[in-house]
Formats: sequence, C-alpha cells, structure tokens
Amino acid sequence: MKVYAINGSPRKNKNTATLLQKALDGVKEAAKDKEVETEIINLYDLNYTGCKSCFACKRLGSKSYGKCAIKDDIYEVLEKVSQADGLIFGSPIYFSNITGQLLTFLERLLFPYLVYDKNYSTIPPKKMPTAFIYTMNVSENLMEQVGYPEAFNKIEYTIERTFAKPLVMYSNDTYQFDDYSKYESSAFSEEAKAAHRKIQFTLDCQKAFELGANLIK
Repeated sequence: MKVYAINGSPRKNKNTATLLQKALDGVKEAAKDKEVETEIINLYDLNYTGCKSCFACKRLGSKSYGKCAIKDDIYEVLEKVSQADGLIFGSPIYFSNITGQLLTFLERLLFPYLVYDKNYSTIPPKKMPTAFIYTMNVSENLMEQVGYPEAFNKIEYTIERTFAKPLVMYSNDTYQFDDYSKYESSAFSEEAKAAHRKIQFTLDCQKAFELGANLIK
C-alpha cells in the first residue's frame, strides 16, 4: 500500500507539512497489519509548469493517451501517484485559494484523465481515496463569511469525479511568523495567535491524524 502527501506549501516543516505528516502517521497507525509506504512530495522542490494545452493526452492511439506527455520534474511523480492507494493534498491559502504550485500540479494530474466524450468521462488508472488539508491565517468564522469552502469545492469536485470524494479538514487562524515583531503585522495580535496555536494546533494535529486513519478504513 502506498499513500502520498502532496505538499503545496513552500515550507517543509511548518503548518501544512506538519499536518500532512500527522495524516501519514494516521495512515500507518490504521494499517498496522499491512505494509504501508508513505511519502511527502514537496512541490516547491520541483521544476515544472502547468498544462500547456498540447492535447497529447487526448490523442487517440498514442502512447500518451490519458497521460501527461510533458517531460519535466513531475513527469515521473505523476506516474507514481497515479498508482497510489491514497492521496492527501495540503496547501496554505493564498488570495482565497490553494497555492499556484499545487493548482498547477493538479492541472497536470487531473486533465489527462478527463475524456472529451459526450459524458466527460474520467479514466484514471485506478480509483483511490483522497483528502485535502487547508491551512490559513483567517478564523473559521471569516473563512465561512467570505466563502472559502465554496471556492475549494470546485477543485474538490474534480478530484471526486476522478478518484473519490476527498475528506476535508481546515486549520484556521494559523501562526505565521516565528517572531511577529520583525514584520509589519499590526493587523494581528501575536499574543492571541500564540495562545490559539498552543491549544488549537495540537487539536488540528490530532484531526489530521484521524483524517489519515479514516482515509484507508
């Protein structure tokens, strides 16, 4: 069994990456009697572009039908995750959406599986459970008020049509800096942020662990 976490954050040891690792720990815990291979794939380590509209993935009879043909740093990654037994995507929220790095990766992953037939069928090599972890500076109330979940639903719907409906968790009001005094951050209270993190992020780590466990149950 292979489960991959796709880290759409530029940071490898902060909020998003930490929660993704907790989710993978949950996967391992839930699969005690099975051999499980887990890995975090850090997208910011890789050099790649979004879809180039070459339509090689749609060319009938070609070797690239149903596959992305662009040979860059994620060419082999796309093949690897296509054979996974579970995928967990994670991203901080920039300008009310997932990072461009993750969105670009999802273009390359999902578009080749979309068939231009009358039903807009999908042809992934295998179905698999999926999950999405979102981390963000805004509070849960503000997230709801400005409609973040509705915006996220668009990509979640495409993932559902391709693989499976993703399990979802939000980590809100995250701690952004190691030292708020070094940055212009008067919009926030460092004291309140630290107090919130001390309690809530521990709970979020547990939620991520449970999400990973539920992913393969």
